[in-house]
Amino acid sequence: MDVRQVIPRDAIPSVDDPTFGGAYPGSDDDLVIALGSGAGPRAYPIRYLNYHEIVNDRLPSGTPVAVTWCPLCGSAVVYEARARGRELTFGVSGKLADDDLVMYDRETGSEWKQSRGDAFAGELAGASLAVRPAATLTWAAFRDRYPDGVVLQPPGGESEAGSADAEPAPIEYAEDPYGEYVRGDGFGLAAHRGEDSRDWPRADLDPKTVVLGLEADGAALGVPLPVLEAAGGVLQVSVGGTDAVVFAGAGGVHAFRDPGLDFAPAGEGEGFVADGTTWDGATGAAEDGRHLERLPARRLFAFAWRDDHGDAFFTGTDGGDG
Repeated sequence: MDVRQVIPRDAIPSVDDPTFGGAYPGSDDDLVIALGSGAGPRAYPIRYLNYHEIVNDRLPSGTPVAVTWCPLCGSAVVYEARARGRELTFGVSGKLADDDLVMYDRETGSEWKQSRGDAFAGELAGASLAVRPAATLTWAAFRDRYPDGVVLQPPGGESEAGSADAEPAPIEYAEDPYGEYVRGDGFGLAAHRGEDSRDWPRADLDPKTVVLGLEADGAALGVPLPVLEAAGGVLQVSVGGTDAVVFAGAGGVHAFRDPGLDFAPAGEGEGFVADGTTWDGATGAAEDGRHLERLPARRLFAFAWRDDHGDAFFTGTDGGDG
């Protein structure tokens, strides 16, 4: 693992006192990370996370969570912010590990690879954070499916992400500091800076293909979005001892515990039919009132998944597990 200091610690500021409301000024197509809570679902817009990368939050149940996002890796992961019996709060270290955000916890100063949730340096080295079930979907889909939901309000301040150098600059959320990177060739920090990126050894997947990563019982499997779409938007897979059904819909990829039903695309729209009813692939809700259990998962680019797990992809091609 290649770890390097890129910008000063906290030059990208975490959000430590988040506030929520009903209004969001961004586009319907903007992606949000959606997290369920006892007071209704919460949406954390990627538009804001591009400038902050971490939101330290606490659910109404009292559970501390870290909503994390690495723009270079396209990795959205929500963690329970506890390790070895300690509650933790996280900041942006300014380091990258294999082009991935390195978080640090303020309680011990230990350093954590964001896409894996593992501490690799400091007092808590070797500890891991538990992944919370969450979804990545468009703002329009969140608003329509969760009318009682709330959205993170603009935190404001300054961030290096909006600067031409390593010094923080006032945040302009209307701007997308990573738009050209996502649309362009190459991957990682070098590509973001307009330089040559690392080599990518696979011809079947683009390095910035969106992947949903699942882990269970020591096994791992990444489901690429194009493979899922080619299968009609639904795949039933097994990871370790866990059977999962994975859906494409509402701008994201969603995994639920497989109830043993045969799901098929409903035709028009984003629904799926099974057992005499239609299911929403983004929420796991059926028209007859049943709900699937969402599984903890990671949303990230293929290169980041490969950095962490090798070629554990469901692809049906050389190097994949399908």
